[in-house]
Amino acid sequence: MLVRGFLGSVLVLVGGLGVSVLPGSTPLMQHALLPQVHGSEVGRMVSLGIVMLGLGLVASQWLSLCRHVAHASVLHSEDREDALALVRHATLVWSAPLVLAPPLFSRDGWSYAAQGMLAKAGISPYEHGPSVLSGPIVEAVDPRWMETVTPYGPIPVSVGSFGAQLTGNPWVLVIGHRMLALVGLVLLAWAVPRLAGWSGLNPALAAAVVLASPLMLANGVGGLHNDLLMVGLMAAALVVAQEHGWFYGALLGGAAAAVKAPGGLVCIGIVLLSLPATATLVDRLRRLGAVAAASGGLLLGLGVVTGLGVGWVRALGVPGTVNTPLSMPTLVGGALDWSTRILGMGLDDATFLDLVRQVATVTALGLAAAVALRWRTGSAVEAVRAVALVMGALVLLSPVVHLWYFLWVAPFLAVVRLPRTAMAALLGWSLVFGLAAPLDSSLHGAYLAIVLGSLLLAVLVPLLLLTRASRARIDRIVSAEWIPAQDEPTLAAPRR
Repeated sequence: MLVRGFLGSVLVLVGGLGVSVLPGSTPLMQHALLPQVHGSEVGRMVSLGIVMLGLGLVASQWLSLCRHVAHASVLHSEDREDALALVRHATLVWSAPLVLAPPLFSRDGWSYAAQGMLAKAGISPYEHGPSVLSGPIVEAVDPRWMETVTPYGPIPVSVGSFGAQLTGNPWVLVIGHRMLALVGLVLLAWAVPRLAGWSGLNPALAAAVVLASPLMLANGVGGLHNDLLMVGLMAAALVVAQEHGWFYGALLGGAAAAVKAPGGLVCIGIVLLSLPATATLVDRLRRLGAVAAASGGLLLGLGVVTGLGVGWVRALGVPGTVNTPLSMPTLVGGALDWSTRILGMGLDDATFLDLVRQVATVTALGLAAAVALRWRTGSAVEAVRAVALVMGALVLLSPVVHLWYFLWVAPFLAVVRLPRTAMAALLGWSLVFGLAAPLDSSLHGAYLAIVLGSLLLAVLVPLLLLTRASRARIDRIVSAEWIPAQDEPTLAAPRR
């Protein structure tokens, strides 16, 4: 199982070199083979096929891993610890081939490297795009983002600036950003089993669903997106708030927002778990203010210490400048605008698109506020559910959604009790969104690659999810029941 999953990751790495955009000056592009692969339609299609085969192999072994640890509830505590260790070991082994890879399935990693170089040069990435730079550092940056400022907080930008002081090699800088993303994976490996234990769930199974999934390996590790560090800090913030007090959890919540703004929403969960069940509205407002002061203070402090300020706030709308097919508001607004054009109503092209997006954003923020003011307090489990709801609604109602945005939700859904159908759906979309990673923004306009990738996806998904053997395997996973043993530690009362 471990070896086959490792082989799958190696195939993803090898194929990824053929489908990923690389700086023209990188040594690999100075040899004949790789430029020929990039310059040939056949070469790119073969590379895509290798990637999809590798992802399919990883997905198959991931389901086998989940099935293997699903019934650890019947084992002794030492065996349960061994099951969790197996999950962490599998995640390490399957991630290893991807560590040195270029940014896979998205060119965002090259933008991260350029933003760090901007900061190192004393140019604010919140005021200027990578286009003011020249040389290898911008050779692989997506043209869509060359003129745009960054919406990311001071943590990834300052780390990128530090790396740029050590080297100007964009590939090395990208690997540095992947190391930063892997910090988020380590935080999840620490926090997810603890969160699962709150609900009386199998920690090894919850960890397997989150850590070793195709969604995580393809988009989190391979894609090295800042979202992985953000969600790792969010999960850790909940655990720290419960075990060490809300103040320290709020600091981690502020750190999550300092990576990417939505991470700050975990502070809602911190407020809910830190209050007694009898908390009044006034109690909620006071604690909300205190948590906001602690997390916001850290966020502002990081901006001052790094010299980057809070210019990222003005850039929060940058991701919304593109349309993505996974965004529900974008689909609905676009369909309404198309209808008005067919009917000849003479409205501006994006009239309903902008309106629906604005309404959806306000709705998501309104739901977050309602959860903060009305959700049950005094329960760590309910706090996790609240965070899952808020982050799920944010993804559903966001004006732009990429595959890696689903990393925001998966860790919090995997650690609460779900109906069997919902658990099966979580497994299903973790698999599908991992297999679909090569079809995201890296292929916009490459219609032949999109068609081939879609056909391969149409073959792999039924094979892995819909055959009789596959359904039996998934049924065994979702039917697992965790029964805490006598030596299972009880949940401590929340610290005030």
